[in-house]
Amino acid sequence: MTDEKKAVVAEVVAPAAAALDKDEQRLNELGYRQELRRELSTFTNYGVSLSVVCVVSGLTTLFGTGLTSGGPVVLVFGWIVVSFFTMMVGLSMAEITSAFPTSGGLYFWAAMLSPPSWKPAMSWFTGWFNLCGQMALTTGVFFGLSSILAATASVGMSYEDDTGALVFPYSPLPWHIVVIHIGLSIVTGLANMLPARMMARILSVSTVVQIIAPFLIIVVILARAPTHQTGSFVFTTYVNETGLSSDAWCILVGLLVAQYTLTGYDASAHVTEETRRADVAGPVGIILAIGVSTVTGFLYILGALFSLQDYDATVGTATGLPLVQIFLDASGRNATLVLLVVLLLANWFCCYSSLIGNSRMIYAFSRDGAMPLSKFLHKIDHRFDLPINALWFSVAIDCILILIYLGNTTAFTAITSITTIGLYISYALPIACRLIWADRFHPGPFSLGRFSKPIGAIAVLWVSLITVLFVLPTVAPLTPVNMNYAVVMVGAVFVGAGFAWVVSARKWFHGPVINLTAEERTTVNLDVDVKGEDIVDAPEDIHEVHHEPGHVHPAATA
Repeated sequence: MTDEKKAVVAEVVAPAAAALDKDEQRLNELGYRQELRRELSTFTNYGVSLSVVCVVSGLTTLFGTGLTSGGPVVLVFGWIVVSFFTMMVGLSMAEITSAFPTSGGLYFWAAMLSPPSWKPAMSWFTGWFNLCGQMALTTGVFFGLSSILAATASVGMSYEDDTGALVFPYSPLPWHIVVIHIGLSIVTGLANMLPARMMARILSVSTVVQIIAPFLIIVVILARAPTHQTGSFVFTTYVNETGLSSDAWCILVGLLVAQYTLTGYDASAHVTEETRRADVAGPVGIILAIGVSTVTGFLYILGALFSLQDYDATVGTATGLPLVQIFLDASGRNATLVLLVVLLLANWFCCYSSLIGNSRMIYAFSRDGAMPLSKFLHKIDHRFDLPINALWFSVAIDCILILIYLGNTTAFTAITSITTIGLYISYALPIACRLIWADRFHPGPFSLGRFSKPIGAIAVLWVSLITVLFVLPTVAPLTPVNMNYAVVMVGAVFVGAGFAWVVSARKWFHGPVINLTAEERTTVNLDVDVKGEDIVDAPEDIHEVHHEPGHVHPAATA
């Protein structure tokens, strides 16, 4: 385009550019058009991550693992240790979020923080680890919600026999869980289609629920428990029922409970394109989600342990969830049903938020041409101003993955085992890029200053440790049923993404892609790296800009 034509175009579009707010201008500088409605505040951005972390979901599901893999002492102090290092990871991610507030999140960061020769590969592998981790997380939280709903039915149908003991006539079968799971996934998908303003309201309610639910449960079981455990039991009792001969190994395995729970806070980054003041709200959302979850989770663990009545009966409970047995023993059947309803509500919000984060990641990754069906998946349905195709693709993957549970529960566990490791590998890669190529990073409003590199180094070292730790066997002796298949799944993602890269993707995937029109680019100062070239590539054969006829985004007319 000649200088004269550029001048004419600039005159035409300059008024529209002037109308853009700071968030939209920053997004344009990063190469993207504003396509989603910015209805989220700092509070609701934080609520997305808090809801995905959802301590009552992760701890309720894995509390029994903690009781046998180290016992109370590891549950309590392991939570503190893991929370500290998780905050190091979160602080590093928050700083990068502030610099690059886009829905792509981690894979976009990896591209921006890598030199040109490394950018495509770092972006590709980070994106696929993050996407696979998110898909497994979504299936995992829906499975947890389904299991709690089935446990609620089991408790609801229970009755006392002549001796006063509870009898459970209903025990959910795998196909029951699968049917419940698919139904919940579809219903939650429909809820995700509500207008953006309604989404913001739902997330506001969810944020409050995630804070109130643990405290309500703690107060009820502590107040109604017939007896309470001693401080010595809670803070010093060690139990190893894993079969592992090494106590150190058993203790490290016990950390899985806390680390699995404190996962998914990258959701705040994935909704930054829907958040006002995103370069501040995104990092604040990540940090607050980890901080609040740390406190509520710690108190939740203490409340459950002090209210525990019979250790052996709790571990071997017929409900399938030891924490539910603690509720029953401490507060009775009727109160337990009320607490389970509270758990169900908190867990549903967790599933709702997980679908939001997953669908936004699919939308962003396909917008950059990295996924099969990219042209279909990245389109925005302008009836809702939402990535509806990406949303239902996420629901479909979730429903497909749960079908594996019908045939082989071990295989299903293996697939969901990629959640923690896959996500944390994707968290660590951009942080490592920020450390290795430090001169490429220019902080946003939220900066760690001189503490940035030390905190980043701690974060990368921690992720390296847990990546090795969580692929090791968790019980002994090993059998095909109890084997830890996480190493298989991590290898599968690496080999799959690597094979696709070597055979095909390296020839056409160049990292994030500009989706601005030529006219829009004339009014945007595209972000540049330290060498002066555009940091966002725009290969015309990879990506096409899609407009709905006659559609004008609300932000342009605000």
